[in-house]
Amino acid sequence: MSVLPDPGATRAVLIGTSRYDHLEQLPAVSNNLTALAAALAEPFSWGLPPEHCVTLSNPTTAEMTMSAVRAAAEQARDTVLIYFAGHGLVDPENDLYLAMPQSRQQRVETGLSYRWLRQALLNGRAERCVVVLDCCYSGLALGAMGGPVDLADQASVEGTFLLAAAAETRTALAPPGEPFTAFTGELLNALQVGIPHGPELLEFGALYRHMRINLAAKGRPAPQARDRNTGAQLALGRNPAYLPATGSDPPNGKNHALERSWPDPSDIRTVKGFFKALSDVRVTSGLTHQLVSQRSGGRVSASTVSRLLNRESLPRTWQTTAAYLSACGVSDAQVAEWQAAWMRLLAETAIEAAVQDAPRPSQGRSPTLIERLAGRLSRRNGRS
Repeated sequence: MSVLPDPGATRAVLIGTSRYDHLEQLPAVSNNLTALAAALAEPFSWGLPPEHCVTLSNPTTAEMTMSAVRAAAEQARDTVLIYFAGHGLVDPENDLYLAMPQSRQQRVETGLSYRWLRQALLNGRAERCVVVLDCCYSGLALGAMGGPVDLADQASVEGTFLLAAAAETRTALAPPGEPFTAFTGELLNALQVGIPHGPELLEFGALYRHMRINLAAKGRPAPQARDRNTGAQLALGRNPAYLPATGSDPPNGKNHALERSWPDPSDIRTVKGFFKALSDVRVTSGLTHQLVSQRSGGRVSASTVSRLLNRESLPRTWQTTAAYLSACGVSDAQVAEWQAAWMRLLAETAIEAAVQDAPRPSQGRSPTLIERLAGRLSRRNGRS
């Protein structure tokens, strides 16, 4: 089942090296980072808040980069995405390392070994990991690696989806006159324009197939992909080119609504994720605020729909949210699942609020029930 991650429990680290002391310059990489960070913040994509998406442009040390990667892998409970654009190099033992500004060929100590990044992801808390590598090789690197397919084999991480560019030359990576590298430009275009006749959600598996066809048609290296578990079903956003079937639905649209890819309330982990998924329900339904109001039979007005979707704290009563979901076409069974998610989040936020207001336990005193519950919740959420 396709799924968009909970933005409150998701982290992204975007790494790019555009300036080099000893290798070819890649100025388009800087544009990659800016555009991809903006895309991940959009409601049609993951809707990540700025603090959940770290951008590292021309990081000077591997330690700086790994610190950000480890923090993201530890904080994320839903999905963690690691993106790198720049030169991809190989050491004498055919291991991949990511080039930093002062990197040199065959000098792994001057770059970031992919083995370190991979281990950080394996040690993290995230349920899903996505690795996107927009790397190029020099001719020597290609000869040492024995073929571009090895890149994906080395970069595999259990429980992830890996999407890797196989660019072999500077021209293939950053076509003259284009603002982005070939690989990332194709990825951004798919997010903005969509995949004609594609699925409702831009799953990574569908993105890979679409990019492979388009890049090959342009005479550019085809990307590679590796999928572990259900990584291919994770979506990067909604498909702007998606056209639902028409002509067979009854006027009330109920049959069509049942076929839509509704957000799954069981995937919601945070309050921010609750409202992102609630907003996605309306987008999935294809209804405007006014049409939602009309289909609710007057139970919710268009302005009430707007206020509900722009809240930052959970509503204390359930009736308005239930009426909104039903009006969008969500089944009664799934509305009940939404209510269960709402009640769970209410309980968690109440515990957090109680802990913040409660005095610290004095030395030697046994913690209260609230304090014990809060400790369990904090450990589950990955907070100290």
